[in-house]
Amino acid sequence: MPSLSLHSLQPFLPTPRAKLAIPLRNAVASASPTNPTIKTQKKKKKQDDDYHATLKALNSKGRFPRKSLGQHYMLNETINEELVAAAGVEEGDVVLEIGPGTGSLTNVLVNAGATVLAIEKDPYMAAIVEERFAGTNLVKVLQEDFTRCHIHAHMSSILQDRSNEETKFRHAKVVANIPFNISTDVVKQLLPMGDIFSEVVLLLQDETAQRLADPALRSSEYRPINIFVRFYSDPMYKLKVPRENFFPQPKVDAAVVAFRLKQAVDYPQVSSTKSFFSMVNCAFNEKRKMLRKSLQHFCPSTEIEAALSEVGFPATSRPEELALEDFVRLHNLIFEV
Repeated sequence: MPSLSLHSLQPFLPTPRAKLAIPLRNAVASASPTNPTIKTQKKKKKQDDDYHATLKALNSKGRFPRKSLGQHYMLNETINEELVAAAGVEEGDVVLEIGPGTGSLTNVLVNAGATVLAIEKDPYMAAIVEERFAGTNLVKVLQEDFTRCHIHAHMSSILQDRSNEETKFRHAKVVANIPFNISTDVVKQLLPMGDIFSEVVLLLQDETAQRLADPALRSSEYRPINIFVRFYSDPMYKLKVPRENFFPQPKVDAAVVAFRLKQAVDYPQVSSTKSFFSMVNCAFNEKRKMLRKSLQHFCPSTEIEAALSEVGFPATSRPEELALEDFVRLHNLIFEV
């Protein structure tokens, strides 16, 4: 059967003999300028490869990806392998996966020797993953909304059990192809968990990935989330993933970003993270205003001007001109750390 464009895809039918509109299989991932283009490779796997396993799983249940949940399933096995490699997943690692879908990435994680906690909001997809990995004790599926679940408690329990079996504590990792519409929520929830996770590797919308990994000062894209990301982690843009690698095909390309989480002792020294991020958010709430105006409810504008001068900025400075370390120094002067 000839391959059809993803734009012409029709919903999967539940009958086994129904003719499916099959998406293109040979889509590739564009690497960063320093890396070569990655092409699909044929390898023997312990289970069906991602392309066929994804189509088979969806067709067997008569399921079609739900737009309301931001479901776009990965069809390229090599991309999943790149995600796992970016996190440095090894035998015995504990990995959190958010939105496993049909379990294609889960399969690569299990084949790498990881124990996987998969959080899936869609009860139908959670059932598919549970059924697919029923023969192994390496996968635990929780049917929950990640943005509302107590992930710290779940992971702490798993790691505590693991530490009782091993002599040395090993941080967990996060590897996930998440819905684009919850990217910011996921990042905000995970990055402060350096006590639990060492690496967070996410497949994000390419524009979001670029903004988080390498924000340019004096840009309209420079926001409080950039300060937040740098405060808690060292982000790195790893790989661009063209939209053709997904089913259904989204309107934008994606990218892999790896966040290496900092430990608490490595966080910038501020008296209170609450007051620090409150100051940062206030600064950006009115980006067109000078900092001496937007921050004046913290202290008089004359004190803000003096603090800016000590940090090395003129009194007319605006928030997009300051990097993380500048905001830290400004905060510590205003709040007299």
